[in-house]
Amino acid sequence: MELIVAVYADWGIGKDGTQPVALSADRKFFRETTRGATVIVGRRTVEDFPGQKPLPGRENIVLTRGNPELPGFTVCHSAEEAMALTDDGRRVMVIGGGSIYKQLLPQCDTAYVTKVHCTPESDTFFPNLDADPAWTLAEVLQSGEENGVGYEMCLYKRV
Repeated sequence: MELIVAVYADWGIGKDGTQPVALSADRKFFRETTRGATVIVGRRTVEDFPGQKPLPGRENIVLTRGNPELPGFTVCHSAEEAMALTDDGRRVMVIGGGSIYKQLLPQCDTAYVTKVHCTPESDTFFPNLDADPAWTLAEVLQSGEENGVGYEMCLYKRV
């Protein structure tokens, strides 16, 4: 299983259910990296999707404790249930938010991390993979600057 996340300099990932700073280059990288995959996402993150609709070109699984009406999503109530649905060799990407990353990070062996070089206020954080001996930075895939904000798309692998 893989994951994809954008983090700020302090490894914050968002505030009040959304990204305080979003880069078009990161959005494009996200679309290209997740296209054709099964994505696992939390209900609160779905609320930040345009129109709260499933992401096109992907199978969308939402992990939630409740029973929301979410047309186009497969609703699961546990990480185990979601993993059982994806146990057929298809590419699976965990796409957030914070509680979903926390539940599924131990199952992931690959992480696509966009490091956004700024520090807006965040209330949700991703574990610092640079400080975790279980992970190694395998490659910087792309870097650049957008609207005066530098970024790097990084590939991490579980050791």
